[in-house]
Amino acid sequence: MPRLVTISRFLISAAFVLCGAVGASAQDRRQNAPGEFDFYVLSLSWSPSFCEAASERGSNGRGTQAQCGGRPYSFVVHGLWPQYERGFPEYCQRPSPRLARNIMTSMLDLMPAPGLIYNEWDKHGTCSGLGERAYFEAIRKARAAVKIPEEFLQLSEPKTIAPDELETAFIKANPGLSNSAISVTCDSKRLSEVRICLSKDLQFRSCEEIDRRACRRDQVLMPPVRGG
Repeated sequence: MPRLVTISRFLISAAFVLCGAVGASAQDRRQNAPGEFDFYVLSLSWSPSFCEAASERGSNGRGTQAQCGGRPYSFVVHGLWPQYERGFPEYCQRPSPRLARNIMTSMLDLMPAPGLIYNEWDKHGTCSGLGERAYFEAIRKARAAVKIPEEFLQLSEPKTIAPDELETAFIKANPGLSNSAISVTCDSKRLSEVRICLSKDLQFRSCEEIDRRACRRDQVLMPPVRGG
């Protein structure tokens, strides 16, 4: 009898291993395959929070200088990220095709740091299935599809706001956007980003997993725009 129990346990364990291998194989066939994803996330970073956090850390790198100099940035594009319904691809070509400098400079009005632009291409753009020019054109179109609520464009004083209130402001400013297609992220006290889910043809769409990763604080601080 003990020998039969041992054999049974072995067979059960083998079955679990086989199932796991099949599941992993199914995931691997799609994992990090360029163009094989379900939707995009447009990530809009609240630049004053980034700059305030960088100042607290004593960070003064080139990217920080570019974004946190004299120009008054409010929301800037962090990236346009291909996503699966669960999880996401990244670095889908190694080494990634080198991004042309003229394309990088053309994006500085939306993404105010060269290093950020290069990194977004390497990490996310290579997963889009688009060429470099088409990918950054998609970023520009996605950003143009989202209207920033007027009250945040030139915020002159620190503002404390509930994440739900911030989402509501975006929803009111963007017909067709629902609370299942937007989420707010934060650090220990400040607003970090507003993330908006878009279909491959850049229409608002729901995204449950992105919403589950949202900020859970009751209130977040929005530092003011420089010179606002």
